[in-house]
Amino acid sequence: MGRFARTGFGVAALGLSLLGSAAFANPATAAGAKLSHAEAAAKFAAAGITISSSGRCSDRENPECTSLDEINQTTVDGVLALRAGSGCSLVITGGTEVGHADLPYSHYLGYKVDIRLTSCVNGYIRRTFTPVVPPALGSEQYRSADGDLYSYEGNHWDIEYH
Repeated sequence: MGRFARTGFGVAALGLSLLGSAAFANPATAAGAKLSHAEAAAKFAAAGITISSSGRCSDRENPECTSLDEINQTTVDGVLALRAGSGCSLVITGGTEVGHADLPYSHYLGYKVDIRLTSCVNGYIRRTFTPVVPPALGSEQYRSADGDLYSYEGNHWDIEYH
């Protein structure tokens, strides 16, 4: 899973200091290395994570595609940790392609992925992470000790990794 394991229980609990507090002040520099679609897809495939695209494509400039181009290594590590921690099958339905909201920690900048809903994923997120009340996005939100944000958007989980 890369250089460290994300547990959802806080990096500090592992005795590691990966990002200083200043890292959250500048989204452009906070996430570390960027990966190509092929690099990220290979890591996900090795972990049994599927990528689904309504357009059956990976072109970052096409909103019908599911692209992983320019995804942050921290995002890939987070998805891998979700897979390992939950034991659930994961299907990525949204990545870094255009067409998502333009936010400081956005899909396009590599911070977010969309994950298909399953009872396994739904239960794991709801049991493991802390509810955000009131939620800023979606009908439910949960935050991990690492600062990752899981937003239930009706037909998928929108997950923001730091």
